[in-house]
Amino acid sequence: MLRQSGRTAVRILIPIAVWTAAMIGLGLLITKILNHSWPFTAEDGVNRDLVLDRTSTWNTVSKVFSFMAETPTIIALTAIAALVMWLVLRNFREPLFLITAVAAQALVFLLTTLAVDRARPGVPKLDASPPTSSFPSGHTSAALALYGGIALVITLHARRRSLTAAWWVLLLAVPIAVAVARLYRGMHHPSDVTASFLNAAVCIAVCARALLAKVQSLPFVGRPR
Repeated sequence: MLRQSGRTAVRILIPIAVWTAAMIGLGLLITKILNHSWPFTAEDGVNRDLVLDRTSTWNTVSKVFSFMAETPTIIALTAIAALVMWLVLRNFREPLFLITAVAAQALVFLLTTLAVDRARPGVPKLDASPPTSSFPSGHTSAALALYGGIALVITLHARRRSLTAAWWVLLLAVPIAVAVARLYRGMHHPSDVTASFLNAAVCIAVCARALLAKVQSLPFVGRPR
């Protein structure tokens, strides 16, 4: 049991360490080398256009979606979702997968944002700037890790494919809305949220490969040894 737990930990920690280095490299590439190249030169224009389109209604809507991905919210929802998975499935792997995927993306996000230290967009902001820097978006990656992780678990256990597709559409709409909200509220550049989708997707794949022994139909997941 201990040996298998150790192997599982290695299957997660080594890829996440490599991925963290890759994310830091990507961030430095965007902010230090390609910052004067297209499409990164067009990013400020996107943020300015979104400022011009602000209305009281969309301010409220974007605040709601931003709140859905704040750290306390994500922690609470992850705990609730993991508990529900345990009560329904009576298996520790699915809840552990979800918790680990959310935690992994948070670790990668934190180390990357400290190393890259990108300034936030130069537009009026609707939120107080957190101590972390702009690259990547923690809200976006946390939302995708949580809701995408839930969608993956549903995929493993749903008997009707049409129902699975509906859950994917519904759940993935949340992180997409969070990403748009963070752009709208002036907190991130477009490349920040794009990198965050990539971060969460890789963390989901790594954790699923290590923990979800029943997954066989997804190309990035293999049966743990």
